[in-house]
Amino acid sequence: MPQRPIPATYMRGGTSKGVFFVPSDLPADAAERDAVLLRVTGSPDPYGQQIDGMGGATSSTSKVVLVSRSTRPDCDVDYLFGAVAVREATIDWSGNCGNLTSAVAPFAIQRGLIDVPKNGTARVVIWQANIGKKIIAHVPMADGEVVETGDYLLDGVTFPAAEILLEFMDPGADEEDGSMFPGGAPITVLEVPGIGQVEATLINAGNPHVFVDAAVLGLAGTELQANVNGDQALLDKAETIRAHGAVAMGLARSAEEAMRTRPHTPKLAFFAPPAEYKASSGKQILSSEIDMLARIFSMGRLHHAMTGTGAVAIASAAAVPGTVVSRLLGKTVSCVRLGHPSGMLEVGAQAIEQDGAWRITQVAVSRSARRLMEGVVLVPDRL
Repeated sequence: MPQRPIPATYMRGGTSKGVFFVPSDLPADAAERDAVLLRVTGSPDPYGQQIDGMGGATSSTSKVVLVSRSTRPDCDVDYLFGAVAVREATIDWSGNCGNLTSAVAPFAIQRGLIDVPKNGTARVVIWQANIGKKIIAHVPMADGEVVETGDYLLDGVTFPAAEILLEFMDPGADEEDGSMFPGGAPITVLEVPGIGQVEATLINAGNPHVFVDAAVLGLAGTELQANVNGDQALLDKAETIRAHGAVAMGLARSAEEAMRTRPHTPKLAFFAPPAEYKASSGKQILSSEIDMLARIFSMGRLHHAMTGTGAVAIASAAAVPGTVVSRLLGKTVSCVRLGHPSGMLEVGAQAIEQDGAWRITQVAVSRSARRLMEGVVLVPDRL
């Protein structure tokens, strides 16, 4: 059986990696497209390794991205993200990847999808099709090429690169697609069977999220992946809370449905006051360097750093009174320093109150991106 070559670029964006495509290079039928993308990444893999594909066997490295010229007059490119399950034949198209967002504009420029200045900074307006929001990327250019190398260091990424500023515009849900707080208030009490009452902030900003205090999970907030991902009872508890949060947000009819069909969103994050800890790199993080400890689950496992959309939602919650985040901080802030497993991340949000409701007009965060490989991926001609 011959193999089929498909043009693709393998890219790092923020603390994630994924395979990038132009949709016209893939089957038009969604089911056929997903079958191809699963085979590209090497899923489903009962061994959990994705050895026969481009996936890296983690939620941060089993991802696909589709980028095309935008059909909208006010945007430059359309961006669709898929979170590929490692062991199951599932691609979750329900939400965005904030980290890979940083690679979208560079990919579009490098593939010739848009026209940008040869030098200076290219301002690229992205339509995030999963969640229906605009994101503006500021990409450095030199002699008609994207500047990929530089001295910007991002905790969770080994080597420095060029800084890319991302502006997530109006990331919170609005009247058209539901409240930013689907629970009806900044804090909702969830009734979780086997666990009891759980105070949570259910927030739809960047992606849908469920925020809880670390103590709810019996954690201190300083945990790394090794402390969490080998504890199946803890993972099951976190997934149960996440799934019941999904039901309360109207994203699933039952917890079982949420577990089965929405592994990507909502994401569950937990928080604690600042404390000194050693990051996964061995770097010592001082309590004076951060405003709070933050950890987030992604696709059923603790994330090695911080998701980009998680940072968007946390900054949004920090700017609004009465949330789990602002309650822990003791005040609302427009900029928050998060201590995550790989180090520290600073993110800012602009919030306004209108008629008794809060609106997040913008969240800004810096990331970096780089091409790792470009050419074609190969899949069997018949799947």
